[in-house]
Amino acid sequence: MTKPIFVLNGPNLNLLGQRQPEIYGRETLEDVAQALSELSEELGLSVRCLQSNHEGQLIDWIQQARRDAAGIIINPGAYSHTSVAILDALNAFDGPVLEVHISNIHKREAFRHHSFVSARAEGVIAGFGTEGYLLALRRMATLVAGR
Repeated sequence: MTKPIFVLNGPNLNLLGQRQPEIYGRETLEDVAQALSELSEELGLSVRCLQSNHEGQLIDWIQQARRDAAGIIINPGAYSHTSVAILDALNAFDGPVLEVHISNIHKREAFRHHSFVSARAEGVIAGFGTEGYLLALRRMATLVAGR
């Protein structure tokens, strides 16, 4: 088995299922992690799901991924639109990066239309609800197999 895929979630995603369910749905982050774990087994991968409300912690995990992960799936939450530091950390990672957003950030407030992370990501999945994580993992399996 290859190194795990790190699935990193940014601020407020710990409130998934409770915060604005009309936008983000009713599934919890634990539900997402369980679905990813089940799919990863089917795909012959493993996942490590992590969440933090702190930018520095996300950066530490990205730096750890340099030695410990085959790829990164990241939903940086609001840090998508503000964090050059997360972009810089991702640029130091050699593996594939996929960006996930539960909502369609392009249908929302104008400030959400730009993501710094997108400049590094091989692909961006937005607006598919929590299913976007599963789509990202399927794509990641292809990217990791091709390396």
